[in-house]
Order: sequence, then structure tokens, then C-alpha cells
Amino acid sequence: MSNLRIVAEFAAVRWFRPLRTRGAVERRQRRLLRRHLRFLRRHSAYFRDLIPVRGGVLADLPYMDKSVMMGRFDAINTVGAHRDEALELAIANERSRDFDADLGTNSVGLSSGTSGHRGLFVVSSAERDAWVGTVLARTLPRGRLLGHRIALFLRADNTLYESVGSRAVSFSYFDVHADMTANIARLQEYRPTILVAPPSVLRLIARAADVGRLDARPEKVYGVAEVLEIADSHRIQSSLGQPMLHQLYQCTEGFLAHTCEEGVLHLNEDNIIVERESLGEGRFTPIVTDLRRRAQPIVRYRLGDVLKERAEACACGSALTPIERIEGRQDDTLAFRTAAGLTVPVFADVVTRALLYAEGFDEYRVAQTGDMRLEVSLDVLDDHARQSVTDELHALADRLGCVRPEVVFTAYRHDPSVKLRRVTRTWRRTDDEKL
Repeated sequence: MSNLRIVAEFAAVRWFRPLRTRGAVERRQRRLLRRHLRFLRRHSAYFRDLIPVRGGVLADLPYMDKSVMMGRFDAINTVGAHRDEALELAIANERSRDFDADLGTNSVGLSSGTSGHRGLFVVSSAERDAWVGTVLARTLPRGRLLGHRIALFLRADNTLYESVGSRAVSFSYFDVHADMTANIARLQEYRPTILVAPPSVLRLIARAADVGRLDARPEKVYGVAEVLEIADSHRIQSSLGQPMLHQLYQCTEGFLAHTCEEGVLHLNEDNIIVERESLGEGRFTPIVTDLRRRAQPIVRYRLGDVLKERAEACACGSALTPIERIEGRQDDTLAFRTAAGLTVPVFADVVTRALLYAEGFDEYRVAQTGDMRLEVSLDVLDDHARQSVTDELHALADRLGCVRPEVVFTAYRHDPSVKLRRVTRTWRRTDDEKL
């Protein structure tokens, strides 16, 4: 780890790269893209034949996804990493829960992603340092830079995260696979100034605070890795004494967005280009190109997430695109139908908002398991909770002009090894249309 590189990136992001206009953002993107395409043509066997010697443009390149990345891994990466060797090391690290081993000077790791499919990532030491500087610049409170204690709850540790530790901050990794009672006790002793964890873990921490097992009050709390639902956000804020709950939108494909001091998500367009596959009403699926990631290039990578752009500008003054919400996976958009048999897409965010009005339970999941059949898992299965949920889901169908779905109930079980997805669709028609 190079402290000089980390400090340089921190300073650039925090002070010397304000990018207050869209013109400034786009000029930087064009400059970085030209440089990036030249590098990829020289160093990536996959891109060598795709990028012309002169005049290459992003729109001429094919889309990528996880299947392409895994299938063409050896040809895509520029550090000579071999898929089988990297995968073997990453799996061994996962099984041992000891994440110290690297692939030469590169870090490797696995990501399940919200899609549930295994992904493999390789990050160089220079990219680690740039990531550290960027994340610290966008997370450390404005009034104080030194002396912070960062508690990071992850499903897998990695030298990418361990490198956060420096004289400016101390860092402590908490394994979400470990016993949460022990984790809470450690957290109470550590007393972090910044807490980073998936929303499902933050809810467990909030419960511990509610019953007096945790009185530490961080300066900032970040939700990561899972969709942050409105009800969860309010609960966590109240229990942990936070004026707002921040988010880091980070995945195998890169560090994509962060919340500003106003609590609004912004795309990190100083380092990435986000093309949009429109879904209507301000919603879109992002197609990401990381302009600085070279060990494992991310170019026109189609994510399955659904984002909704914020209609008004953010009061913070940033020219980076503001995002209203990350709503979940496009594949998890429910498919209701009208009496005439027409399909109506129902986004995950619409379902979770409807259930804000239901009562009698705390934890839930909704899965579409058949044509107009919803399986709802609740932590309380009494008649009141069942009826309240059924009423709200039927009211939602009525508002959309759809047939009321059959609603069945099961017991809720929390699995810390799996990313929480409140709304999922496991059922598909044989001629399922794209929603």
C-alpha cells in the first residue's frame, strides 16, 4: 500500500477536483476514456480486436455482463491472471475466512452480487490505493479528518478493505458470518466513529441499541451491499441516533455512487461513465464503464439494478448525477396482470412502499412464485399481520388495475450469508417478456 498514492487521490477527490458543472464532468470523462481505450488496445487481448487504432468510441464496443466476464476472464484482464488460479485462491480465502493471500501484487475476491451469481474480481495495488483515497474522501466527515475508527461489516474480508487502515484512521473488520452477539460486544468496545454494514446487519445492530446492549453512536452510518428500504432506514436512524443514513453503492463492477452531505446519492461520474437503459418514469438500468480500472477492465458492463434518477438538483451543488433510489434488481420486478391478460411491471420499490402501511410484523420478504401468486415471509405470523399485508398487496393490485394476487405466508428466516433482497421474482413465464 502506498500512503502517497492514497493521500494524492484523497486530495484530488476532496479538494482539487470539484467538477461543479456538467461540462467539467464530461470533459474529464472524454479525456480519461481516450486514455483508457488506448491502454486496453495495447494490454487486453479481449479488447485488442474491438478497439481501432484511432478514433475508437465507446458505443462501438459490445456490452459485458457477468457471464462474459467469467467466460473471457483470461483475455479481458491485463495482469496475466488466470481464471482458475484466481478462483481457486478466492474460494480458499472464503472457506478459511482468512483473506490475507493475494495473487502476486493483486487482490482477488468473490462477489455473489444481488443477482446471486458468483463473480470474480482482480484489483491491482494501484487501484486499491485509488479506491482507498476515494472512499475516505467521500466518507470522512467534513469537520475532522484524523482519528476516525471505521467498523466495516463484510461477508468477506480482503486486502482491498484492510488497506483502509492508516494513521488517519483505524479500521476493524467484522465478519457477518461470525456470532452477532460477539460482534456487538466488539463493536461496543471499539466505539466506531463510522459504521459501514449491509442494512440487514444494521437492523440487528439497531435492535441491540434498542435493548441497551450498544450505546456507541457513530458520527456517520453507511448502508452497503443491499438495497436500503425506507422503513429500514427510518428504524436504523432512530435507534442509532443518526440525522440521516448514508449509502455506498459498491459492487464487483466498481465504486458507483455515494451520498453527499445532504444525504443524496450521486453517481461517481468523475471515474465512471453510466449509460442508461431506460425503464420509464425516470428509472433506468445502468451500463457502467470504469475509466480507471485496468487490471480487470469494466467496459459497458450491464448491471441488472434498477435506479431512479432524482428529478431536482441536489442542494450540495455537485454536478454528479443525483439518484433518488436504488430500487433493486430488474429481474426482481414483479409481473402482475390485468383481467385482459396484459402484463404490468411492478417495481420492487413500489411493493416495499405499499408494505409501509401494513402492520404487525418487523421483518419480511416477498417472492413471486407463480402467476399472480406471492409468497410472503414474516417474522410474525398472526392473523393481524397476515390480513394487514394481504390488504395492502390487494390494494396495490387494485390501484394498478390488476387481478388481485394470491398471497401465502411462510416463516421469516434470516440468513447472514446471503444478501437481503426484500422483493424477488423466482417465477417466469415460458414466453416471459422483458419487464
